[in-house]
Formats: sequence, C-alpha cells, structure tokens
Amino acid sequence: MFVTVNDQRLFFDVVGEKLAIDGPRMREKPTLIVMHGGPGFDHSAMRPDFDGFAEIAQVLYFDHRGNGRSWPSPANTWTLAQWGDDVRGLCDVLGIEKPIVFGQSFGGMVAQSYATRHPGHARAVVFSSTAARMDLNASLDLFEQKGGADARAIAHRFWNEGTDEQFDDYMKNVMPLYNIKPRAGAEDARARAIMRREVYRHFSLPGGELLAMDFRKGLAGVKSPALVLGGSEDPITPPHLAREIANSLPNGARLEIFDRCGHGAFRDDPARVFPVIRAFVTEHSR
Repeated sequence: MFVTVNDQRLFFDVVGEKLAIDGPRMREKPTLIVMHGGPGFDHSAMRPDFDGFAEIAQVLYFDHRGNGRSWPSPANTWTLAQWGDDVRGLCDVLGIEKPIVFGQSFGGMVAQSYATRHPGHARAVVFSSTAARMDLNASLDLFEQKGGADARAIAHRFWNEGTDEQFDDYMKNVMPLYNIKPRAGAEDARARAIMRREVYRHFSLPGGELLAMDFRKGLAGVKSPALVLGGSEDPITPPHLAREIANSLPNGARLEIFDRCGHGAFRDDPARVFPVIRAFVTEHSR
C-alpha cells in the first residue's frame, strides 16, 4: 500500500486490526510502528519477527523515504530530519494517534530524530541496537577481533569507498559478524529484500550524515517513555553506544543490554528479548 507523506509516496503494510473483538465491545489496540535498518534496506528485514505483536498491537511497517518499495525521491531529502518528520507525517495522514515507535539500527536513528523533533507525539519509543553518534573506530576494532585483519580491511573499505564490489564483500564477510549465530531463513530474507545502495552511499560514506550526527544533547528533550536495547556482542553499535542513549534521555529511560547477543538482540535470543519488548508495549498500551 502507498500513502503520500510530505509530498513523497511511501510504501507501508499493516499486520493486525486496530479494533479487536472483545466480547461485547471492540477493544482498541495501540499502533506499533516498526522501522527497519539500513539505510538502503526495506521493512522485510523486520518480518516475520514482529508480526507476532499483532496480538497486542496493530503492527505497521513502512519503507523509509528512498528505501525499499517507496517511490524514488531526491537525494537531498535523504536526511535524518526528513526521515524523522516522515514518521510524524505518516501518523497524521493515516490518523494514528500516540503510536509506539520501534526503531532498529538506522531505524533507531530515525526514531531519535522523530522523538527529538516531535517530543511527546509518541506514546512510547524503543531504540534497538542503534547509536546517538557513531564510533566506527571501535567497530573496526571489534570486526578485527571477530573476523581478523581481513574483516577490518573489508569494513574500512565499505565505510570509506563503497563500490558495488566492496558492498558485496561486506555483506558476505562482515555482516555475518553482526550476530553471534546464523539465522534460520537468512538466505531467503536477503533474497526478498530490496537494496538501495545509493541511499547507503549518500548517508554513510565520508561527508554523509552518519558520521556527523549526534543526538546526545537533543535526547534530553524526549518526552515519551523510552526503552533502549543493545547486545553485548554487537560490533556495529556496541553496548557503550546504547548506554550513551540511555544516559542522554530523561530519568526513567530503561536500558537492557543482553549478553551473548549481537546487532538486533531479538535475532540472537528471541526467547529473552521479545518478552521485554512485549511487556514494554503492553505497559504503554493503557
């Protein structure tokens, strides 16, 4: 499905109804907006993991501007400010009030933009395996620890040059280091994903916004309850970056670092991580 948000056609999809049949009444569920990583990926990477939340929420996925199935857009609109405003705009167009917003990795950066630019709009926010500012030197050290000097060199080229060959090399040899164990169905997930390499290059290579961003001061103005998730073995957004986010948020933000988990802790240990997310969503559904 498509909707026009801030003069841009965005793809979105929904799992679960807004009104659930509950005996003699229709019970309203909150809308959980699940935002994918990247940039340059699409929402399919978050499925089917979050489809199960349809029991307690209406789950809405969308492809960020410039990403996935969303219509082509000018590169000068691929900014965190615009992506954050698109979250608010999506809610306005679809009539979503007080969403719970979950952002994974790059999606967590968009969630920070949204939460700082539109404080109080969300019912609650979850920042998962993300960063208020990047620490690529630490990541390169961790890639070397996990994959040797070759992994470090491949990662360095990916973050500094980003040719198609270097992109493919990174996906094959470094991306598996993000998590501690292979995921069932990973090949199918990669095959069905739509990759927009031009968005990654625009945002992530030297001169792009990735290395210039810093949400730490702005996070102090977030007014929504927040949950910060990280994995102890995450090499690209290491746990010290999750702690930075939690320490920058107003008092009361909850921080959960899961041991023996990598990037997207729910991927390595869903039995431990999903109950924490579910409890947070349930707590802020009332």
